[in-house]
Amino acid sequence: MAETVFSKILRGEIPCHKLYEDDLVLAFLDIAPLAPGHAVVIPKEPAQTLDELSDDSAAALGRVLPRLCRALQRATGTRDYNVLQNNGRLAHQAVDHVHFHIIPKPSDAQGLGVKWPTGSLDHGAAQELAARVLEQV
Repeated sequence: MAETVFSKILRGEIPCHKLYEDDLVLAFLDIAPLAPGHAVVIPKEPAQTLDELSDDSAAALGRVLPRLCRALQRATGTRDYNVLQNNGRLAHQAVDHVHFHIIPKPSDAQGLGVKWPTGSLDHGAAQELAARVLEQV
C-alpha cells in the first residue's frame, strides 16, 4: 500500500489531536473540519478500501464508531451528525487508507452537505443483482 498522511500519523511523524486509540483503531480530529468535532477514524491495518480490510479490523471499527459518535455528541452538544466513508477516487476518497469521518451537523451552515439524486428501482434487475450478491457473500 502507498505511503499516506495516515501512515505518518500512525507512526507519530505527524501530530494529531487524538480522540481514541486501541490496538486496531485510531481516531483524531480532522485538520480541515466541516464543523467543530469533525473526527477521522482509521484502522491501524493498512488497507486502501473497506473491501480490503480484515474482519478483525472491520469489527474493531464497528465497535468504536458508535462509542465515538456518543462521545462527540456529548462533547459538542450536537445531536445530529453524519458518518461518511468513501472507497476509490470516483467515490471521492482523497486518502488511500480506509477511514471514516464523523461529522457533527450543528446547523444547515455547518457539517456535511449532501445531494442525493434518487432514481427508481427496476425490480427485475434488482432481483438478479441480489441473487448474484448472495452467491458472493
